[in-house]
Amino acid sequence: MSDAPLPLFGGDEEGPRARRMHLDAHSWVEHVPEWVAAADDLFHELLGTSAWEQRSRWMYGRKVTEPRLTAEHRDLATAPGMLRDLARRLTERYGVVYDRLWLNLYRDHHDSTGWHGDGASARRRECVVPVLSLGAARRFLLRPTGGGPSTRLRPVSGDLVVMGGRCQTDWRHCVPKESTPAGPRISVNFAASSQSVPD
Repeated sequence: MSDAPLPLFGGDEEGPRARRMHLDAHSWVEHVPEWVAAADDLFHELLGTSAWEQRSRWMYGRKVTEPRLTAEHRDLATAPGMLRDLARRLTERYGVVYDRLWLNLYRDHHDSTGWHGDGASARRRECVVPVLSLGAARRFLLRPTGGGPSTRLRPVSGDLVVMGGRCQTDWRHCVPKESTPAGPRISVNFAASSQSVPD
């Protein structure tokens, strides 16, 4: 179910509006369309200047290459000025100090990420994890950790998706491959050191 849309910042009735969906009694997700007006400019800046790298991880007892590229700012001060400003605005709204971030580049419709929770950066039982989408639209799915029907979003460039409550422990999310060609997409994931320490 969904709440009525609410202004995202300080009663600005003309600004972007957040629609919160309650996934269960403890978990929620907000979708804020057109949160960033200059999304295309920011996309091209990050695409051309970020230190993209191919990472690998252990899965099911073997090391696999991630089907996407990643760049990271462990200190928010090293991030582009616009991202620092966006982090400040998110801190003001959600009361969480976002002090670092990482970016994922999905180069085309073959790149993806499987079902997961953001355990490395959101280890508290209840967290607020904002993700900004830039570039091509891609499906963003959420489902209960134990399996079941999925909730589907399709954020376009400039949209913000925020996962809150127990979303990182009781739910999983993914960006699946697409069956039709798609252009590159960047997700900007805002992280907080305070949420990386378990309760």
